[in-house]
Amino acid sequence: MAAPGGGEGPAAGPAADGALWAEVRALLPATEEGLTLALSGEVEDCILPLLRRARGLLYGAAGRPGAAAALRRLGDVLRDYSWEKLNAGPWREVSKAWRQVYAYGCLFGALAEVAAGRPLAPAVRLCDMGLLMGASVLDNVLARLVRVLQARLPRGKRRAAAEGSAKRVRIDPPPVPVVQPEDELPHLHCPSLEHFRDNYLIPQKPVVLEGIMDHWQCMKKWSVDYFCQVAGCRTVPVELGTRYTDEEWSQKLMTVSDFINQYIVNENCVGYLAQHQLFDQIPELKEDISIPDYCCLGEGEEDDITINAWFGPEGTISPLHQDPQQNFLAQVFGRKYIRLCSPQDSENLYPHESQILHNTSQVDVEDPDLVKFPNFRKAAFQSCILMPGQVLFIPVKYWHYVRSLDISFSVSFWWS
Repeated sequence: MAAPGGGEGPAAGPAADGALWAEVRALLPATEEGLTLALSGEVEDCILPLLRRARGLLYGAAGRPGAAAALRRLGDVLRDYSWEKLNAGPWREVSKAWRQVYAYGCLFGALAEVAAGRPLAPAVRLCDMGLLMGASVLDNVLARLVRVLQARLPRGKRRAAAEGSAKRVRIDPPPVPVVQPEDELPHLHCPSLEHFRDNYLIPQKPVVLEGIMDHWQCMKKWSVDYFCQVAGCRTVPVELGTRYTDEEWSQKLMTVSDFINQYIVNENCVGYLAQHQLFDQIPELKEDISIPDYCCLGEGEEDDITINAWFGPEGTISPLHQDPQQNFLAQVFGRKYIRLCSPQDSENLYPHESQILHNTSQVDVEDPDLVKFPNFRKAAFQSCILMPGQVLFIPVKYWHYVRSLDISFSVSFWWS
């Protein structure tokens, strides 16, 4: 069926916004054959016929009454079927092909919403679910589609704390720790690559770097209100609970606006947008930061650097743990209290015995049980209060404990 405006391509339903559909159509292959439905592995025999049927509805019959509803139902079936596969075992064992099937289900579902002229927020959520749980298809079409759809939505606003809202009951936060001079990490202002390499990278010593992110646009632009405006409608994973080692800790998917309103403004309990690759999901935000020049001293390519966002209220805690890569932790707003300990002290830090938490200490750093963990007193710590505009270098396998002292946003760069 000919597409609106002439030429071949997916056709809109009768209720669709013609201008929006034309913009969406430009993201897709011009012909049905061009949408190859390529998968990276084998899936069950029933899946490919469902994918082809959805593709046929999109290109050949989307303009007919009921076609958008049929495409929507097929998207539901593909997502439901592949969702079972995504949750059948450890995430690292999930086949990329099933993640691609899930992404196609999200794509067809989102396109059905647009073709039917329905509200766009559900289509944006479907795109985000495909980006979070799926794998890239059609040159990462979901990331391109969600940018088009989000531009049509009104910008979000932060709601004021509701009168009489149930704020979480909490003891007054501990006072801001005093870092003793003998424990304080060294600070350097814009060291040369050679100085950093010879004095900190090669000997694997932590250091606070100053002045290297002063020119980043995020230092001028980013705030709680800004994230409401540019990302409020986007769906993200949020950790619920003070720390991930607590029994009641859990995760939940919600929009950035809901996260801010529930956990930043009203503080119903502790919620943390933690260790999330937000900048892959929302590339516009990546334009406001820069990869530190010192990462060029590593062995990998720039694309191998993992960039994570850490956004939460006062009081979020990352228990004492270690990571398998070098880390630059850049503080955009708010302050964080951080304690570090060399991997040479690992035996004094009592790592969990379970495989899943083997990189995490059993000890509460700020309130250690020295009867249960007597050797913890032997561990030598360094500390800092990381301020906005400062970047902390955490060497590979270096133990670190982090507590936010304010509403805080940090960016971490993991590199080899």
